[in-house]
Amino acid sequence: MSTNKNKNVAKIHSSYIEQQEANKISSQRRKKLLYRRLTVFFVFVAVVSVFMITTIVSQSAALGEKKEEKVKLAHQLKELEQSEKALNEEIVRLHDEEYLEKLARRDYYLSEQGEIIFKMPDETDEKEKKENESAQ
Repeated sequence: MSTNKNKNVAKIHSSYIEQQEANKISSQRRKKLLYRRLTVFFVFVAVVSVFMITTIVSQSAALGEKKEEKVKLAHQLKELEQSEKALNEEIVRLHDEEYLEKLARRDYYLSEQGEIIFKMPDETDEKEKKENESAQ
């Protein structure tokens, strides 16, 4: 029965009522636009946040790789410096005639007149021969 009563009620058409209804519609539109703006803003913030987080993670991984590479290169540099030091010492020794004679006798089997050189097998040579024989 109450539905019948509501249908029979006529609306008052006054400027105040029309103004209030316009304000209500305007207020609803503003709320709807506010929700849309807030939704767009939060989506934008979420996208920017995801982008920033992925950038930070990738840069962190790249930084870790660079640190590992730096450690390896520092180790390699230390080895090269030791090698350079040994080579410099070898250069100094090569200016000594006695060292050159010893080197020529050892590597090129050069001898003085009347001298006989005998080559004795090293332990490393014997090990290599045994390994070769066992591999075959």
